[in-house]
Amino acid sequence: MPAYIHHIVTQVPQHASAQTEVRDRMKEWAPETKTRRLIQTLYNRSGIETRHSVCPDFTAGSEPLLYFTDEQGLLVSPSTGQRNRVYARAARSLASETGRRLMEKATGFAPADITHIVFASCTGFSNPGPDYHLIRDLGLSQSVERYTLGFMGCYAAFPALRMAAQFCEARPQAVVLVMCLELCTLHLQMTDQPDDILAHSLFADGAAAAIVSARPPTGPAWRMDSFESALLPMGESDMAWDIGDQGFNIVLSSYVPDVIGTNIHGLLAGVLGRQEKIQTDVQNWAVHPGGRSILDKVSQSLALPEDALQTSRSILKDYGNMSSATILFVLARMLQQPVQGTTCALAFGPGLTVETALLEPV
Repeated sequence: MPAYIHHIVTQVPQHASAQTEVRDRMKEWAPETKTRRLIQTLYNRSGIETRHSVCPDFTAGSEPLLYFTDEQGLLVSPSTGQRNRVYARAARSLASETGRRLMEKATGFAPADITHIVFASCTGFSNPGPDYHLIRDLGLSQSVERYTLGFMGCYAAFPALRMAAQFCEARPQAVVLVMCLELCTLHLQMTDQPDDILAHSLFADGAAAAIVSARPPTGPAWRMDSFESALLPMGESDMAWDIGDQGFNIVLSSYVPDVIGTNIHGLLAGVLGRQEKIQTDVQNWAVHPGGRSILDKVSQSLALPEDALQTSRSILKDYGNMSSATILFVLARMLQQPVQGTTCALAFGPGLTVETALLEPV
């Protein structure tokens, strides 16, 4: 029995900053002229116009919540504990707001119908966490089964959706609330390393949630046909994520787009072949916009039409990279327009891990 993504809602925090504002604030905090010049260059090339944050700190003249400066105007890096305390408060609020919007939109589904929650996040930890609070804040049954996928990174939406589909296949009456929520801006750090500056030029905050069930859809939906996972071990050291004393440390090498671009064609041919398809059977592409260079390399390697990744580029421009939530933003926007034919969805994360899904519009 197939499983469907019936509804997707997206939500961002209230504090929106133009990328130029974030750039200028980072330059104010940078101690060296060379670093300020690098910030200017990388932020201008990002393909991002707006990012959202649970912190107002990135807009000039705002009262800081987390990022304070010393007498010289240089950033005093918050501790991991300070950052995580903001996560615990803000994640509950954003998760509940996103969940309420989902249930308002989810025609034919009531809070009492939810049987499972799959919650994915890699930017903070608390227990009881947002998955627990969703039950209380949305009025769900206390018997709802909860699963948290932590610290997976940008590809986590795919394991979350795959888990939800498996629940529905095993128990056709299951109704799964899937949520990806990331507060990436809580882990900004000021360094003079180009790869660090590159990473912090991309990431933003956001949440997205979906209803997954085996019920026949009554409106626009995605049927989930297959999922596959793959590794590109040659890029293992180029994308990584660990916990430091002053926040989570992300490694995002400038070589990542090249690794993906070199390998994605062969990898995707194998994925499609196992489903008895070839690339020309794919009419639509939903690619995680990890950065402008990644989208460029995927497009070049697969020889895609110029507008094939238009939705991914538009999400990057409007919101930046919100880690695991971002691909759901792409899929939600695609469903706003009539979609025909097979959609191939792709996301990349630490490892380098590549997750793929084949989706059919309903």
